[in-house]
Amino acid sequence: MPKDKNQILTPEEIDVQDASDQEQELTLEEQYAQLLADMEELKKENLRILADSENFKKRLQREKDEYCKFATSTILEEIIPVIDNLDLALAHTKDNEACKNLAMGVEMTQKIFLDTMKKHGLEQIADLDVPFDPTRHEAMGQVERDDVVENTVCQMMQKGYVLKERLLRPAKVLVSRKCGV
Repeated sequence: MPKDKNQILTPEEIDVQDASDQEQELTLEEQYAQLLADMEELKKENLRILADSENFKKRLQREKDEYCKFATSTILEEIIPVIDNLDLALAHTKDNEACKNLAMGVEMTQKIFLDTMKKHGLEQIADLDVPFDPTRHEAMGQVERDDVVENTVCQMMQKGYVLKERLLRPAKVLVSRKCGV
């Protein structure tokens, strides 16, 4: 407030004076109601922030679980060719009488290896005479066969692998079709 009526006020002083005049004009009940409304708004904002932080925690936990579930996928993808080579070794030695003991050793090694991989969630896609599933199989060609239903996996060219419901490599297969089609 100017001491002298002729004194000129700055814009800042006018704003402060107007704000104090408005505060003085509000009754105590109105000030109390305003404070309660402000407090309710702050409570709502606080609840939104808490909900956001809970959602963030849940998302981080889901991502962590997903990471842990598939952390071994990279190494398992690199091990799959080893399994393929064991299959090839067995395929080339099974009919050779001279390699009978070697084939038995390779077969035992392969069984232990596959059992260990299965404990970690790796499963082979190697079934024959099952319907072709494009989410698990890659068709390399068709074979004319009347003895099986059309679009049935009839020959396995390369086994596929799944890690805990995630496809690591599709099985490469030949699919049946009716003769003359």
